[in-house]
Amino acid sequence: MTQTPSISRRRALAAGAAALASPWAGAQGAWPSRPVTVVVPFPAGGGTDAFARPLTAMLTRHLGRQFIIDNKGGAGGTVGATVAAKAAPDGYTFFMGAVHHAIAPAMYRKLDYNLETDFIPVGLISSVPQVVVINPQRVPVNDLKGLLELVRRSPGKLNYGSAGNGTSHHLAGELFKLQTKTFITHIPYRGAGPALQDLISGQVDMMFDGLGSSANHIKGGRIKALAVASDKRAPGFPDVPTAKEMGLPQYQVATWYGLWAPKGTPKEIVERMQAELNKALNTPELKEAWTALGTDTPNLYGDAFGKFVGSETRRWAEVVKASGATLD
Repeated sequence: MTQTPSISRRRALAAGAAALASPWAGAQGAWPSRPVTVVVPFPAGGGTDAFARPLTAMLTRHLGRQFIIDNKGGAGGTVGATVAAKAAPDGYTFFMGAVHHAIAPAMYRKLDYNLETDFIPVGLISSVPQVVVINPQRVPVNDLKGLLELVRRSPGKLNYGSAGNGTSHHLAGELFKLQTKTFITHIPYRGAGPALQDLISGQVDMMFDGLGSSANHIKGGRIKALAVASDKRAPGFPDVPTAKEMGLPQYQVATWYGLWAPKGTPKEIVERMQAELNKALNTPELKEAWTALGTDTPNLYGDAFGKFVGSETRRWAEVVKASGATLD
């Protein structure tokens, strides 16, 4: 004779059926059940990579699943952004973008994604000042004033590398030229990493780089920092003066990096990622690493981060217009 299941047994079976009926039910508890991809829209070796690698290592440690960096460089970071925007919104792809993506709408006539509508803002990862760096063998000056004297004596003789057209490196250079009334030739690369390698090897003269990617090379003496583009000296670099100290009070540029999820990613997973991001950023290891890279630990998540990105998009549109920067 078949026995009738107990009431508690029937309730358990019903709950299981309900969970199976909803593909996202229990997602917060189950996620992640497999490796998670973080799309980094620049080649390895740049500023985005400098923050992405220690962060993903910490997330891997905390969550017990591997967080894999997928470098998708090209077109000032817009190729990788397009790839991430079209990824399945299942919580297993995230996008680590940067200030470059707030600049892109003003530089490109058409983009295959919209940062504000095709993504869900997760949180700010870091914000570092731009730094004026030179190859000391090619540019024999000791400070920013010496650089300006050299540039004014020979307009167009010096060149600067950037992470690509429309990136903060490019716009920082154009803004510098605008404010100092000088001319330096722009040489775009497919990312800060390749540009830095050519700066170190002496193929280009200088860069307006994010301090995060230049930090180790400055400390190693391979390149020389003349000034940071901020109103205060950077953490970990007390000997590098600000542009304001060097006579350029209006020259302030920061490179920030953030994390997004493709639109449609379940709310529970986004909230879990925000909590895990906050936890990772506040570990002693990452706090120390961020200081070494010239930045403090941020605290900006969700809608507040999204509003910040919107304000940056409007700000950079004004800079692009004023500087006359183009996709050369």
